[in-house]
Amino acid sequence: MRYLIIGAGAVGGTIGGRLYESGHPVVLVARGEHLAALRGEGLRFTTPEGTRLLPVPAVGGPAEVTLTTEDVLVLAVKTQHSQALLDEWSVRPVSGPDGRPAGTAGELLPLVCAQNGVENERLALRRFRRVYAMCVWLPSTHLAPGRVSAAGSPCSGMLHLGCFPSGTDDTAAAIAADLAASHFDAPVTAEVMAWKYAKLLGNLGNALEAVAGPIDGGTRTAVWRRVQEEGRAALAAAGIASVGAEQQRATRGDRITLLPLPGEERGGGSSWQSLARGTGDIEADHLNGEIVLLGRLHGVPTPVNAALQRLANEFARTGRAPGSLPEAELTALLDL
Repeated sequence: MRYLIIGAGAVGGTIGGRLYESGHPVVLVARGEHLAALRGEGLRFTTPEGTRLLPVPAVGGPAEVTLTTEDVLVLAVKTQHSQALLDEWSVRPVSGPDGRPAGTAGELLPLVCAQNGVENERLALRRFRRVYAMCVWLPSTHLAPGRVSAAGSPCSGMLHLGCFPSGTDDTAAAIAADLAASHFDAPVTAEVMAWKYAKLLGNLGNALEAVAGPIDGGTRTAVWRRVQEEGRAALAAAGIASVGAEQQRATRGDRITLLPLPGEERGGGSSWQSLARGTGDIEADHLNGEIVLLGRLHGVPTPVNAALQRLANEFARTGRAPGSLPEAELTALLDL
């Protein structure tokens, strides 16, 4: 199978880089300065084993590649960018084994949503017949064009995979086998969305970290607890199952330990990185905003998540520095 990684940032770059190093055909899909750097020098990939330049093929979009029935599409962008890319890729023609058109990508190709949040799969299923959900637990960083780092050891990350909305099949097993041979733990599970909803609860802290800094005690931890309480209440009211914290810890065990990387300084998570890169947008609408949505649908108040959603979007829109929320504004969240 050839893997087309749509969104070669921290997560996509790490998945693509590891698969490429293991001998699998990979194409990275990127844009702007990142694409120019990938084309010019290759992917500068840093892990606990060191830094190397990987000559992974890179393209700017589907018009630059000929799709075949052996391809797997891996969507690894933030949710706010998913719809346009799904529209673009789903209609592309796919060649069969005889070189003749066999159908479109939406009709024929598996699409893996390697993303935070729980909305991507529903968006994808409107365009793609074969959608797979992936719960991504992968500490990685992309702050400079052409550069991606992943500090996890001995595995770079844990990637639970299954069919959407539930179930497993031979394709999921084959993808997982390739990932398992490429420095990942890749359990196949019929209930992958329960893992993604558990990850959603963890990702509710992304906006808090992005606007107020590391959640390392004091007011930040108090706000974090309130955010989690609202999230659990909203999921319970909606009747949505999620994997518990004890099961998550038992499954991950000591498989992923963060190690210092020479010449690399890890900042915050994906939302913090969005602010640090000045992308102009952030994924809070599909993390904290998902809890706000469920709360409004099921009569559960979620004021702290709503406030963090608003603050994160304001920071992204106005270019405010990550972690710069004044303590007084942070404390005020506890009075909501």
